[in-house]
Amino acid sequence: MTIELTTPEDLTVEHAVTRAPVSRAQRLSGGISLFVLGLLTVWRFGLEGHHHQDAKLQLGATGAAHVPHFTLPAAPVAYVAGGLTILLGLIWLVVPRRRLFGVVMGVGILLFVFALICWLASASSFAFVDVVGLLTSSIGLAVPLILGALAGVMCERSAVINVAIEGQMLAGAWAAALLGSLVGATAGLVSGALAGALMGWILAVFAIRYLVNQVVLGVVLNVFAAGLTGFAYDAFMQPHAESLNQPPLMDPHKIPLLGDIPVVGPLLFDTTVLVYITYVLIVLVDIWLFRTRWGLRTRAVGEHPKAADTVGIKVLAMRYRNVILGGAIAGLGGSYFIFSVGQFQKNITSGQGFIALAAVIFGRWSPRGAVGAALLFGFASALQVTLSINAPSIPSNVVAMLPYLATILAVAGLVGKVRAPAADGEPYVKG
Repeated sequence: MTIELTTPEDLTVEHAVTRAPVSRAQRLSGGISLFVLGLLTVWRFGLEGHHHQDAKLQLGATGAAHVPHFTLPAAPVAYVAGGLTILLGLIWLVVPRRRLFGVVMGVGILLFVFALICWLASASSFAFVDVVGLLTSSIGLAVPLILGALAGVMCERSAVINVAIEGQMLAGAWAAALLGSLVGATAGLVSGALAGALMGWILAVFAIRYLVNQVVLGVVLNVFAAGLTGFAYDAFMQPHAESLNQPPLMDPHKIPLLGDIPVVGPLLFDTTVLVYITYVLIVLVDIWLFRTRWGLRTRAVGEHPKAADTVGIKVLAMRYRNVILGGAIAGLGGSYFIFSVGQFQKNITSGQGFIALAAVIFGRWSPRGAVGAALLFGFASALQVTLSINAPSIPSNVVAMLPYLATILAVAGLVGKVRAPAADGEPYVKG
């Protein structure tokens, strides 16, 4: 049988769009994870929860006008949410469908989160717990993770492993702090993106031209970025902090009409410019990867570079462009720390680049999946503050490790066996 591949689009469809059946490992890991999550919900938030206490929730800050609030019985909510999660796990074990994996896992996680919020509200000493405030904090903490994850998706869809997201974010943060202090916020954003792009270019040169092991190279670049920014900070940024390390904070800007929508408006449309840029990038990267010729060629390069080269796609040039663009997006993620905190500090990214890399894997190298995973990790980070206030009996060390624990459980427990782009991490030498 002869298959004619006359265009790059045909090539990509042949190699990148075909879906493999659900593996036994993925079926078991997903079903068992949901089953255990449901049992945990029933046991911890139901049987061991605060019986005869109601969860008092409000969708807005205390004192704001027209804030909806309601009361729910915490224990029954846990029983229902846990039971539905267990049912989802059993359904996935019996009739798994690959295209529904993200939906099933997402619903299970949302049920667990809702039961958790109700349990916290029932234990709170406050009149009501602000759900919108918790979700707003989650989005804010997820923004650098989303940008880092989008950078990882762009690189790895081109078959270049990007372990250097942390270093790209750190370089972007340093450049944003310096130029933001000297010129202003706009210059800081641009310089942060350019610094990340420069780190992406270094990654691309050594990985694509000199065929250096990409994982080792990423680790080296992270150490290089940490050492270089730390030296620059000690050498001249800290001694002249008033002029070189005082970037302006970004004020929130409410979008007319959209910002006035109850609940959704304050959550999504009353925030900073960089968050709006993140919204745009999420849409653009998703459209770019799955709806454009560039995206089709990118996926062809990541799946079968030799076949792509045969039909005229410039494999190395595509990889260079995507890795550099990915570095620029990661640099924007580093800038977010600066314009949220107001100054640069050593290792300000605190391992967020590695969590973003985990979001890429958890999201199965898809922009939508990576964004969902980043939001989950952001919620785990925001939960630290809520737990410290509403559940002081939980040890602070346990609360502090929640984001990292969520990362390990998500990647090792919920994802199961996944397939990266076929050529991911493999250098291509034109024969």
